[in-house]
Amino acid sequence: MQKVVVQRVPRFGGAALFHFEYWTALFLLGDPMRYISRGSGMVMALLVLGVSVASAQYPQTRKGFWIGFGVGYGSYGISCSSCSGLGRESSFTGHLRLGGTVSPHLLLGAESIAWTKSENGATVTAGNLSLAADYYPQPAGGLFLSAGVGFSRAEASQGGSSAGNTGPGFTIGGGYDVRVSANTSVTPIANFVWGHPDSGFSHNFFQFGVGVTFH
Repeated sequence: MQKVVVQRVPRFGGAALFHFEYWTALFLLGDPMRYISRGSGMVMALLVLGVSVASAQYPQTRKGFWIGFGVGYGSYGISCSSCSGLGRESSFTGHLRLGGTVSPHLLLGAESIAWTKSENGATVTAGNLSLAADYYPQPAGGLFLSAGVGFSRAEASQGGSSAGNTGPGFTIGGGYDVRVSANTSVTPIANFVWGHPDSGFSHNFFQFGVGVTFH
């Protein structure tokens, strides 16, 4: 296995077999134009969705427990002390959010956002688990700004072996609740997720997604 690493990425010769940054570098060769194209397409689709459904005149009431989940697409990149020239890689994302209502302006809860991709028999998964707050500038509107702080994890697996690290992380973004019934919204979201799961290694990904929120 060590020889494979050296042959595919010569500059990583001598790296520890299970050091995460070298696992990810095996196939994060980057394709920024592909990401930009797909990301832009996702944003346009969400905008069209928001406009087309916004005519459903359900009031934006928020109280008590809420939960939301969804899927999307995102661009993942890494920064490490011993790697350079790596681009970004795009793949699927998912999120789960739940919590309680403090006021019509403010929701507090927990949030999990993850990015994952499998290629050449290897799988990389990255994500954050955060305490998060959603702020609605207008209580009667669906627009909200979101921020969270917590833990970030990066994990890679291949051929029955796996490696991973956990460290601090944060998220920042926002979304829009499009009410489709009295207690249900379709919620387009956009987030920036950052983490520092290992010494000398950090990662981040952009998430564009759509979910369902039950209020």
